[in-house]
Amino acid sequence: MPLAPPARAAVLLAAGSLLLTGCGDAEPASAKAAAVSLRNCGQEVRVEAPPRHAVSLNQGTTEILLSLGLADRLAGTATWTDPVMKGLEKANARVPRIADDNPSFERVLDADPDFVAASFVSTLGQGGVATREQFAKLGVPTYVSPSDCAGKDNSGGGDGARAKALGMDTIYGEVRDLAAVFGVPERGDELVASLRQRMEKATAGVDASDVTLLYWFANSESPYMAGCCGAPGIITRSLGARNVFDDTHEEWPQINWETVADRDPDVLVIGDLTRKSQTAESAARKIAFLESNPATRNMDAVRHKRYVLLSGQAMNPTIRTVEGVERVVAALRRFGLVK
Repeated sequence: MPLAPPARAAVLLAAGSLLLTGCGDAEPASAKAAAVSLRNCGQEVRVEAPPRHAVSLNQGTTEILLSLGLADRLAGTATWTDPVMKGLEKANARVPRIADDNPSFERVLDADPDFVAASFVSTLGQGGVATREQFAKLGVPTYVSPSDCAGKDNSGGGDGARAKALGMDTIYGEVRDLAAVFGVPERGDELVASLRQRMEKATAGVDASDVTLLYWFANSESPYMAGCCGAPGIITRSLGARNVFDDTHEEWPQINWETVADRDPDVLVIGDLTRKSQTAESAARKIAFLESNPATRNMDAVRHKRYVLLSGQAMNPTIRTVEGVERVVAALRRFGLVK
């Protein structure tokens, strides 16, 4: 995407300055916090004052910001796979949806952002919405979820590969980063404490060491199955279970159905997506495929209908990964696989 013309850049910078300083005494105390500097995915990010007109380019970062009570600071959101997290419906309705998928760079600039956040390196990279450098030239700081770069190589094709397993601490760190940037650090601490408590409650006394899982995100023709070390890995390890594709470090490798059938997992964790960019996005379509395809219909999990339905966000490294843990535990108990 070409950069905005110089005149537009000047207008954007001026608008950002007014947004950051023009409210005077009307701004809440939290909006008068000092400048924040942090290291993010290999770049230094400095925000001179808490953003007042931010744009979130992925559902994951949007739901963190909404959970922090920052709907009034969002000028736009984009790229959704699922309905918004329960409890955030009213807040989300106040935020303009500038695109269901990746918006154009110009569409983002039309929202006059003073801060841009994204869940994925690819969103703010070549072939995505725009590069971080393009926003920097306009004086707009950017932030990428550290879960998508910590211990992860995004330089190859596909969804990248992880040299080390992702942990919830990286997700908690993102919550605290964004809370600090927006001048509400205490809200970040409260949200992290709540997420930790839910994780502890969901996994207390659970031993699924005899259970094998498979995670199917999308696509029936060349299905995306979870490798060892992303968000599904957090779910698997927290239960002591085993992912049948733990032997690959790719985030979401595309694996043929014959190989899937050979691994024959005890339970199929299925993405129930509302987007329409791949084949078999919804859980209903995935299950219909599994029960009719000659390569999969005789799998143990299919014959016994051991399906766990998760939102796409619960299968990505987001605060909803905790929701994934809770749902998988509940299903394993329902199947009689754990006490």
